[in-house]
Amino acid sequence: MSTHSDVRERIARRALEELPAGSIVNLGVGLPTMIATLPEARDRVFIHSENGILGAGPRPEEGAVDPTLVDAGKRPITANRGASYFDSGLSFAMIRGGHIDVAVLGALQVDAAGRIANWAIPGQPILGVGGAMDLLSGARRVIVTMTHLAADGTPKLVERLTLPIGSLRSVDVIVTELGVIDVVNGALVLRELAAGVTLEAFSSATAAPFKIAPSIAR
Repeated sequence: MSTHSDVRERIARRALEELPAGSIVNLGVGLPTMIATLPEARDRVFIHSENGILGAGPRPEEGAVDPTLVDAGKRPITANRGASYFDSGLSFAMIRGGHIDVAVLGALQVDAAGRIANWAIPGQPILGVGGAMDLLSGARRVIVTMTHLAADGTPKLVERLTLPIGSLRSVDVIVTELGVIDVVNGALVLRELAAGVTLEAFSSATAAPFKIAPSIAR
């Protein structure tokens, strides 16, 4: 039986396949940061963090934490060989100037047009918007990584958002443990089902209308 950690790692591994070799990639807080822990990521992409590092590496081993080296979520990280450091102003200039190839973000919900809610839950403390809105506006490509269902078992792919929207921009790709969904001309298109997942199971866990790519067997 798969654990929550196993599911999240599978999502991260599948999302890594969507990242072009040599690209500059920003990883949002939560599940997306698991990509940095994958050994394959180190030689494939350059990880950017909006607090001012390009070339971020995985979490440090126990006892090897550098308190001055953290990601945008204030969690300890390492720096790969050749990493560079800069201030927050330059970092956001990279984002807003279109110099981030791919942003990988988590999401609380995604609607039928591929727009996401990912920064606030009504009634809960709001720590800040962070860089998500800038990344949704400035990154050349946006990939969402998330579990297909919320903790209460409700679908995260919904017809209309009920949580605060992050941007009017639609994302490009959504990766969950059930499959890979492209956003094409404002519509969700199921491109790939995860191993062992049937179209019926995917449909029953999805509350948003979606199209099916020709590559999906019916």
